[in-house]
Parts: sequence; structure tokens; C-alpha cells
Amino acid sequence: MSDSTPAPRLYAAREPIFPKRVSGKFRTLKWWIMLVTLGIYYLVPWIRWDRGEALPDQAVLLDLANRRFYFFWIEIWPHEFYFVAGLLIMAGLGLFLFTSALGRVWCGYACPQTVWTDLFIAVERWIEGDRNARLRLHRQKKWDFRKARLRVTKWTLWLLIGLATGGAWVFYFADAPTLARDLVTLNAHPVAYSTMAILTGTTFLFGGFAREQICNYACPWPRIQAAMMDEDTLTVGYRAWRGEPRKHRVPEGETQGDCIDCMACVNVCPAGIDIRDGQQLECITCALCIDACDDIMAKIGKPRGLIDYMALTDEEAERSGKAPKPIWSHVLRTRTVLYTVLWALVGFGLVFALFIRSDVELTVAPVRNPTFVTLSDGSVRNTYDVRLRNKTAEAQTMRLTVKGDSSIRLQLEGTAYQSIAVPADATFLQRVYLVAPSGAAPTERASTDVRIWVEALGGGDRAYRDTTFNGRNLQ
Repeated sequence: MSDSTPAPRLYAAREPIFPKRVSGKFRTLKWWIMLVTLGIYYLVPWIRWDRGEALPDQAVLLDLANRRFYFFWIEIWPHEFYFVAGLLIMAGLGLFLFTSALGRVWCGYACPQTVWTDLFIAVERWIEGDRNARLRLHRQKKWDFRKARLRVTKWTLWLLIGLATGGAWVFYFADAPTLARDLVTLNAHPVAYSTMAILTGTTFLFGGFAREQICNYACPWPRIQAAMMDEDTLTVGYRAWRGEPRKHRVPEGETQGDCIDCMACVNVCPAGIDIRDGQQLECITCALCIDACDDIMAKIGKPRGLIDYMALTDEEAERSGKAPKPIWSHVLRTRTVLYTVLWALVGFGLVFALFIRSDVELTVAPVRNPTFVTLSDGSVRNTYDVRLRNKTAEAQTMRLTVKGDSSIRLQLEGTAYQSIAVPADATFLQRVYLVAPSGAAPTERASTDVRIWVEALGGGDRAYRDTTFNGRNLQ
């Protein structure tokens, strides 16, 4: 290769994609999903929920300062993180289930990147016009007043959407009305401003400029989805046996397919691919190409469904002239049933654990230095740090007792009684002594199993923890 020969490029520059407006049942479904998901995201922090004077009145709140997660009537404590882990497992199984049955239906309809990109494209189309107008503006190299005005207007609205996105996110972590007032008056914590700035910037860049690049290069799911799909998975496909050969390529007098090569399916695709080339990593199965193609088929008097949701087994059947399988046979098969059963079992386990959990809990930590103390009267004393949890919205008086050996008595540090007041929705650390009367000489190897009980005198809830009493042979 001579010095004058340019070096080959290993990466092709991105060609901007300007999807054309399309109408149809799948586009309508995407609009409704966008409306519902964005409505939930932006409005949920403002829903109020009365939990009493001592607790926050925000329906959904991730209270990191006090280490609580509130979801309407449910309150998750730090030691109950298994509930969050269970929800994440359910989300993963749900993603596997939908992908196995319907391909990348999550990516095409409900993924945040898809939802916000759709919103940004809608704003772009509203300001700059449909596909051809946007293409002309993009290809216009010289900046004039009109191009600057359109671009600045579009970018301003994108930034406002990004700001609303970042603002809604921080409202999940603090009382929304209070935080909103602090943000406006510049009294909020710097973490709130920095979080909003990061989310505003990423939303602006990902939804406005990166778009399908995030799905193609940053998201791992396109690579993983192949393991979730099989020949019975319903996904968007092109009926080549019906559409080929395309009309403009066929010499006169030869057989012609239904596809007129109008490029409508390509022009509406947010990933910029041609579904007629077969399944591709970039396809998010948003089905907008189905709407576009059905519209063209209706105009030229051909049957709809040239591009449709279908499975590989349908292709084999239709090519041989047989009727495809019914939809339910694609959805209800061994893999999807297994995912559904696993998903339901995890959900049932979480609901069961939620309903059987007690409002009163305790943990017992023996003080090991020293393991035991021999008092002046010959009795042996063990020390324990007992952490009491009151999960109710009212203060509770809790009584502690010990079971295991009738000679061992329980004492609370700082009080002559065996009961203690624990504030509402709080933990209380109490030092507890177990004392055994004088008897056999203490030995470090001798120990007795005991059980410490706690009972809420107001509500009647009880809980216990097993531990050991060291330093005296009680046989």
C-alpha cells in the first residue's frame, strides 16, 4: 500500500435516522404505553399516603437517610432487603418470559430508552416537521436563522424534558413538595442538584442524539435475547415467500410478489434497518414496520400481514402451504409455562413473607469481652446487647423474658422492670443481663441454651431469639 492510499476505516460514522410518522394499532399501543409509563414516573412521588404523625406521608419513598423503603402500605426495613431481591428476580423472570414468548417486546414498548427516545422524536417532528423536512434541514450545511431557531427550540424542549426527568427521580428519595421548594429556593442538598444535572444530561444525550446507539452498543440485552428465544418465539418478520420478487426488480411477464419496494417499513424504523433482510440485532420489535406495511397493502388492495408477528415454525408451515399454528400455541409452551410458574412462586413467596412478618423483632448479640462475670455473691452474669424493632406507627411497651432454665433471671440495664418503651417505627438498643445463682464453679466450656422473648404489651405480637448462657454448668 502506497503512502498516498488512505488507511481503511474500521468504524463507519453514524448516519442519523429520521423515522417517518406512522399510524396504526402498534403505534397507538406505543403511545398509550408511553403515556402510562411517563405518567407513573412523573406523578407517583406526589401521591400522599397517611401513615401517622411519626412517618412520612409520601406513598412511594426511598428514605436512605433513615434506611426505609415505603411503598403505599408496605414498609421495608434494611434487614428485609430480600423483598427487593425478590422483586428483582421477578423482574428478570418476567423479562425472560416476555422475550421467550414475544421477542424483544420490552425493548420495543416499555424500555426507558425507547420511551424517552419516542418522546424526543415526537418533539423533533412537532418542531421540524416529518421525515423529509427533517432530512432537508439536516442536509442543509449553511446555518441560517430558521435552522438556528428550530434547533434551539428543539434542544430547549429536550433539556426541559431531561430536567423534568432528573427532577422526578430525586423526588423519590425525599419528600417531594419539600424538596421542590428547596430546589427552587436553592436550599437543597448539593447531591440533589448534581443528580439532577447528571440525569438531565444523560436524558438529553441518550434520547436526543445517541438513540438507537444505546440499544446497539451500550445495552447487553440484544446479545442475551438469543438465549431466550427459539423457533416458536413470536417476533416481527417479513413473509418473503409472499413478498418476493419485489415488483421493481422483476422483468415484465414474470412472477411478482406483493412487496412493491416502497421502503415504508425502512422509513418508519427507529433503528434504521430493513426488516426484509431478516432478523437483526438492531431490531427492537416495535412493530411500526407492520403498521406501515399494512397501510400500503390496504392502499394497493393486497392482504395485510406481509410484515407481521410470526415465528420460524410459521414460516415453514406457510411456505409449504399449511396453516400456521394458533397464537396460543406459541405463547403456551414448556419454556414460557416454566418461567410463569417460577415467576408466580417467587411472587407468592414474597406475598406470604410480607403477611407473616411480625411488627416486633429483636436481635441478640452476646458481649464476649468478658464472656461472663462472677459476682461477689457467687452468681454468674452474662451480658447481651438486644436490639428491639418496633415496626408499628405507635410507640410500644415491650416486655422481655427468658426461657430455657428456670434458675436464670433477666435484668434490664437502667430499670428495675422487665419492660421498656420503644418509639414508633424505630429500633432501640437495650443492654440485658442474664444472671444465674451461685452453684458450680464457673468454667468457660460450660454453656446452656436459652431463648429471649419479647412481647408488645399493646398489640400482643411476640418474637424470640436463641442464644447461649456461658460460665456455669447447670446439669
